[in-house]
Amino acid sequence: MPKAEQVKALLKSYIENDDARFYSIFMQVAASEARKGHGKFAEELRDLIDQAKTRNNIQRNERVPIPISQPKGELTGLLAVEFPKLRVPDMILPKNILRRLNRILKEQRNVGKLSTHGLFPRRKLLLTGPPGCGKTMTASVIAGELGIPLFTVRLDGLITKYMGETASKLKLIFDSLGQARGVYLFDEFDSIGSQRAFVNDVGEIRRVLNSFLMFIEHDKSQSLIIAATNHPQSLDYALFRRFDDVIEYKLPDRKQIQAMFKNRLAFVASSQLDLEKILELADGLSYADIGSACDESVKEMIIENHDSLTTEILREAIVEKKEYSTNR
Repeated sequence: MPKAEQVKALLKSYIENDDARFYSIFMQVAASEARKGHGKFAEELRDLIDQAKTRNNIQRNERVPIPISQPKGELTGLLAVEFPKLRVPDMILPKNILRRLNRILKEQRNVGKLSTHGLFPRRKLLLTGPPGCGKTMTASVIAGELGIPLFTVRLDGLITKYMGETASKLKLIFDSLGQARGVYLFDEFDSIGSQRAFVNDVGEIRRVLNSFLMFIEHDKSQSLIIAATNHPQSLDYALFRRFDDVIEYKLPDRKQIQAMFKNRLAFVASSQLDLEKILELADGLSYADIGSACDESVKEMIIENHDSLTTEILREAIVEKKEYSTNR
C-alpha cells in the first residue's frame, strides 16, 4: 500500500492540478508494488495511469502521438523509430542523475511558462560513461515520459566514404528535427564527434564534425537531441559547449546493485539466496550485465525445475558476465 507521505503528495498534486507530479507518484507506487511481488496490481496501476493520460490529452485537445512505421523518403535507412513505454521508476539511478533527469522533464513539460520569460528548456544532452549504465535507456525514458517518438540515428546509413555525402545526410536528420518532434539519439557519438586534431582522422569525418557543430548550434526545433558515448575523452572540445547538459554515468555502487537484484528478482522465490555473497561478487558489473545475469539465472532455475533461485545458479551467471565484460 502507498505510504502516508505518498498519499499526501497525491492529494496535493491533485488539488494543484499538477498532472505530471500526480502520475510520477503513482508510477513510484506501482514500481514499489512490483518490487514487493505484487506484479498484477502494479500492472493494473500502470494501465490506469496510461488511460488517465490519454483521457487528459483528448480533453485538452492535445495531439496524441500516432505511431510511425518508418521515416519516409530519404530518411529511410537513417532513422529507426519507436514509441517507448519506459518511465522514470523503471530505472535505478544515483540521486544526482535522477534529479537532473527529472529537471529536464520538468522543463520540457513547462515550455509555455518558460517561453513567456524568454527562457527555453534543456533539450540538447550529452550522456557519457561505461556501456550498460543507462545512457540509451535514458533516451527511451525521456521519450516515454513525454509521449513522443524516439528516433535513433543509424550510423551505418549515415557515414559513407563519399565526400560530402555524410554531411548531406546529417542535414536531412536535422531538418527532420523541425518537422517531427521527438527524441533524436546519436548513439556511439564518438564515431562522428572525434577530436579534429587526431592524426588518424580522415577528412570526411572532420567535415561531418564541422557540419554537426553548425547544425546543432543553429537548431531551434522543439525536438530533443541526445548524444551518447562510452569515450568522452575522444570527443572534440568544441562539442561540449553546444550541449545544454552533460551527464556522466558510472557503474552501480553496492546500494544500486542491491536494488537491481531486488527489482529483477521480485517475482522469484529466493529463500536459498545468499545476497551478501552475490553483492560482493557482482561488484564492477554494469546495470545491463546485472539485469542479464538475473534473467539467465531465472531461466536456468525454470529449466532445471528448482523451486527457488540458489546462490550457485546466480553466481555462475554473474561469473559468466564478468568474464564477458573483461574480454569486451
